[in-house]
Amino acid sequence: MESLNRMAVELVDEAIDFAGELNVDVLELDSGATVLDFGVTAAGGLEAGLLLAEIQTAGLATIQTRMDEVAGTPFPHVELTTDKPALSLLCSQKAGWELVSESVDGLGSGPARALVGEEHEFEVVGYYDEFDLTVLTIEASTLPGEDAAEQVADRAGVSPSGVFLPTYPTGSMAGSVSAAARAPELALFRLFELGYDPTDVVSAAGSAPVAPVSHDEGVAMGRTNDALAYGGQVYLQVREDFDRFDEVPSTAADEYDTPFEQVFEDADWDFYEVPESVFAPAQVTIDVINGPTYALGETNHDLLAESFGL
Repeated sequence: MESLNRMAVELVDEAIDFAGELNVDVLELDSGATVLDFGVTAAGGLEAGLLLAEIQTAGLATIQTRMDEVAGTPFPHVELTTDKPALSLLCSQKAGWELVSESVDGLGSGPARALVGEEHEFEVVGYYDEFDLTVLTIEASTLPGEDAAEQVADRAGVSPSGVFLPTYPTGSMAGSVSAAARAPELALFRLFELGYDPTDVVSAAGSAPVAPVSHDEGVAMGRTNDALAYGGQVYLQVREDFDRFDEVPSTAADEYDTPFEQVFEDADWDFYEVPESVFAPAQVTIDVINGPTYALGETNHDLLAESFGL
């Protein structure tokens, strides 16, 4: 398997080459590390968000927008498809790196995680990356400095000059777009947490609406998660049947029908105190090869309309 980090770096090079067209700012730190601002102070936008999601999946997913409706109102939706779901979604896109430093406090996604390989999914999937450059996208409201770049370099085992850090706040267009691209990842991770072998998922496709941008990070966190839990739709093609497929969609969680802003408030805004079962798409179709097809969950556009301020 080709290096996830090498493929992601190629996409980062594209973001650098077309930074002006994408409304992205490129900053080189004294150590040689590169920070790409996708929406902290830069404008970013829909196209920037799509490329950001491609970087997060290391180029192993096709990501595009389409127009659809939320409660009868036209809204852009993000669609993601991949035939390498375990690698692109669990080993790259998943927000599995908590980056805490003086300059930035955020969640990291991307193939840098595969150079560290400490999360259980890498053992199950059987993939560990080796490359001298690395990419970690950071969801945070401030830009990372030298301290953050050095921390990433140390953990990933690369030189600071080989570190690329695309950064964006939840409350940005790039943040809303990249969040909407996570519907299949949430379904796959939920399956994995329930005990299903992610390598038995052959293909994944999904979509979710792009949440309206709010520069209030609390509101933005609520809206982007509501977009997935109440508007996200996913299709998975799998090899093996499983007796817990019905627990995958968000409708299976006790917190279903509760706006995410309230869910986070109840957890004192500690992301890790929120039950994992709530992070799931609204509807999931699971197609077992040479077996049954399961249609699970339902969307809730009334709640989504309220969340979006419609």
